[in-house]
Amino acid sequence: MAFITLNKNHFFHNLDIITKRTCGKDKIALVLKDNAYGHGLIEVAQMAKEYGITKAVVRSCDEAKKVADFFEYILVLADTPRESSNAVGTASKIRYTINDLKQIKKFPKGTKVELKVNTAMNRNGIEIEELEAAFERIDKQGLELEGIFTHHSSADEQNSIYDLQNSNFERLKERATSLAKRYNFEPLRFHSSNSAALFRGDDFRDDMARVGIAAYGCLELENNSNAAKLKPILSVYAKKLSTRNLKAGECVGYSATYKAQKNCTLSNYDFGYGDGFLRSCSNNYITPEGVNIAGRISMDNSSFLSDKEELLIFDDARVAAKFAGTISYEMLTALKPNLKRSVLG
Repeated sequence: MAFITLNKNHFFHNLDIITKRTCGKDKIALVLKDNAYGHGLIEVAQMAKEYGITKAVVRSCDEAKKVADFFEYILVLADTPRESSNAVGTASKIRYTINDLKQIKKFPKGTKVELKVNTAMNRNGIEIEELEAAFERIDKQGLELEGIFTHHSSADEQNSIYDLQNSNFERLKERATSLAKRYNFEPLRFHSSNSAALFRGDDFRDDMARVGIAAYGCLELENNSNAAKLKPILSVYAKKLSTRNLKAGECVGYSATYKAQKNCTLSNYDFGYGDGFLRSCSNNYITPEGVNIAGRISMDNSSFLSDKEELLIFDDARVAAKFAGTISYEMLTALKPNLKRSVLG
């Protein structure tokens, strides 16, 4: 079966660069949602603990519980707890995101929460004007408010939205600090930086940075020398299933979309769209070693003009994504959890 390797040396190299920008490992919150961007939840959590990362960000309660032994602090972005997080053990490490005013009443009393505020992305989060109402409801519900954060929509693009969101966040921090004193929620944790924001600016001042794609080495930030030093950590390999000699004029795969222009050797490999190889790569994909795909990607396999026993499919999701007409995030998170992942280095 196709398999994935993770380069620990590259991962630690990336974390070294990130640590310099945050001025400390303790300010890095590693984003592990969606199976650690396809890299493997447990595999990445183990490496992060070895490096000294103590904070993590996940999507769900289930993810949080799976990595609880590896971290001291875990922020859940999009789930509601079934028990308060002031309990002993695993639950005490977990904080939950409030994404909407109406959501507050769903949290059990004593739950540790962080409030997400919309600063111009217009997706999740309360409005800045709802800040006082949120504090009042959180207090009435008996929740433990520990932090306030926002998310950037355009830190990786040159437009005015990034500056607007920074300005809005600084404004709400002043108001939130005042409210925290009134409702006895001091001190509050403030954070806004994702990977792109952390690398775009040189004046990091948040209490932590939520770092995902940069840690995995696939941050795309034009003309940024620090981001250019990051190294992808994931490689995908496929194993040969069969080989045949193809004659000129013969076709390959569903709908016969590939026709051999000359006699050639073709092999079928055990990596298809059922494993996460995006079907949009059909007919035009070229591996890092210059091997061309032949025809459409099938559910469980794909054909290449090669006779290698093992074929490197990709080792940089940014490059592979261009063939699919998408972004590295989709290329990575499409990789199925059942693919074996091994840590090298």
